[in-house]
Amino acid sequence: MLKYEELTEKIIGCAMQVHRTMGNGFQEVIYQRALEIEMTYQGLHFDREKEMDIFYRGQHIGTRRVDFFVENCIMVELKAVIQLEDVHLAQAINYLEAYNMEIGLLINFGAKSLQFKRMHNNKLIQKNQGNPANTENRGNQVNQENHG
Repeated sequence: MLKYEELTEKIIGCAMQVHRTMGNGFQEVIYQRALEIEMTYQGLHFDREKEMDIFYRGQHIGTRRVDFFVENCIMVELKAVIQLEDVHLAQAINYLEAYNMEIGLLINFGAKSLQFKRMHNNKLIQKNQGNPANTENRGNQVNQENHG
């Protein structure tokens, strides 16, 4: 069983319900508001648009708002684009690493079928296990699925 699998499945289930009800074609903020309602209805605890600090070499260099920070352990980034591109995945992985979080979800409501990717910050996992991170390869694992 994957770490936080039950929780990520519950979040994805909420997203599927929103997509089933609303379909595609709305702006990201509309899906964000609908997902907020659905996750509240399902009893999930979260912060919406939580501002988080970003550091480089111990120096504060800015902030970024994560769409949802669920149960203090899962970062959820939403998109409403026709097709997820590599740049969206790279951005989400960057946030996962910058926030020093282990697990994240990238969810796209813009496609005809809901798209989602579960991301693992292997740099953090390796650090916690005492293994040196491979600096050549970012070493992040991604599981993806489409549901329609």
